[in-house]
Amino acid sequence: AVTCDLERVFEIGPVFRAEKSLTPRHLCEFTGLDLEMAFYEHYFEVVDLICGLFKYIFENLNEHYSKEIEAVRTQYPFEDFVFKSEVPKFSFAEAVDILKEAGYKQNLLKDLETENEEALGKIVKEKYGTDFFVVYNYPIEARPFYTMINPEDPEYTHSYDFFMRGQEIMSGAQRIHDVEMLTKSAEDKEVPLESIQDYIKCFQYGAYPHAGGGIGLERV
Repeated sequence: AVTCDLERVFEIGPVFRAEKSLTPRHLCEFTGLDLEMAFYEHYFEVVDLICGLFKYIFENLNEHYSKEIEAVRTQYPFEDFVFKSEVPKFSFAEAVDILKEAGYKQNLLKDLETENEEALGKIVKEKYGTDFFVVYNYPIEARPFYTMINPEDPEYTHSYDFFMRGQEIMSGAQRIHDVEMLTKSAEDKEVPLESIQDYIKCFQYGAYPHAGGGIGLERV
C-alpha cells in the first residue's frame, strides 16, 4: 500500500503465533495494531510519530477515563504509569551498557532476553523516571531479513522496540525497499527466494523509504 502512494497505512486484526509458554506474555492469538509509513530523511521520523501517538493515548486516558482507572485500581492495585513528553531513546549498545552496569549479562550481537528487558525497565524507571522508552539499532541477528541494515555498522539495523514497564509492546523497523539489497539479505538469512517473489516484486519499480511496526494490544 505504501508503494501505491498511500504514504501512511494501518490495520487492526487478529494475529496467530506460538509464543513460548510459561512466560508472562504467552498468547496464541492477539490483536495486532500495525502501521507503516513513508519518511523523507531518517527512520526516526516514524519513531517520533509513534512516540507522539502513545503520548496522546496516555494523556487522554488520564484526562477522560480517570474514574474508570480508579475503579480498576480498587480491585487490581497498581502504581501510576509515568511517562515523559520527550520519550527516552537508547541505542542497543547503550541498553547493554546500562544492563552491564547493573550486573546483568547481555551479548551485544544477540536480542535482549525477556529477563533483561524486565530488568532494563526497572533500571530506566529508577534512573530516568519513566515507564515508557525506546531501544533502537538492534543487532542484525535479532531481526528478519527485510530489516534495513545500518550503513554505519552492518552488524546492526535500523530497528526499534517500544517498552512499557519492561514489557516490549511494539517491535518495528525501517524496511529494505531496494530489490538487490532485499534479495541479498534474504539469501544471507537462508530465506528461499521462490517463497517471497511477490514481496520482492512490490519494490521492482521503486518504493519510498518506509518504516513501521506492530503494536500488541493485549501487551499494552
